[in-house]
Amino acid sequence: MTIQVGDKMPDGSFAVMTDDGPGSISTDELFSGKKVVLFSVPGAFTPTCSMKHLPGFVENAGELKGNGVDTIACMAVNDVFVMDAWGRDQGTDGKVEMLADGNAEYSKALGLELDASGFGMGTRGQRFSIIVDDGVATHVNIEGPGEFEVSNAETALEQTA
Repeated sequence: MTIQVGDKMPDGSFAVMTDDGPGSISTDELFSGKKVVLFSVPGAFTPTCSMKHLPGFVENAGELKGNGVDTIACMAVNDVFVMDAWGRDQGTDGKVEMLADGNAEYSKALGLELDASGFGMGTRGQRFSIIVDDGVATHVNIEGPGEFEVSNAETALEQTA
């Protein structure tokens, strides 16, 4: 079942790059006692994701944090090395946490996986954003196929104001 407003975020973990190499962060560490904007893209280095989605959050990170957001996190079904390289390419350091959902386990737990095998990409995560307050989803914004209208940084700014 797809996550809904008012639902507790499912338990899980993500791979993240640390100064010592690949590590992990649990959903408890990510969400507990914090206001978080979690957004998902179908793939690192893909056109809309690299030209619009991630850059919008990088550019608006200060304003989002000014709205009380503790963490802005980008999730994709890619490995930790790809997410780290993409984050460096996009200048996310100190602005957006890059989360690797390598096997789509968290995307599936949210009910937001995407079959992109027709594009040679296998199972991916849908394009979405979720505003999370202390582990509970307060806003869930899921894009329709090929759309980029409700999961952007501007919507997150409105929803966190």
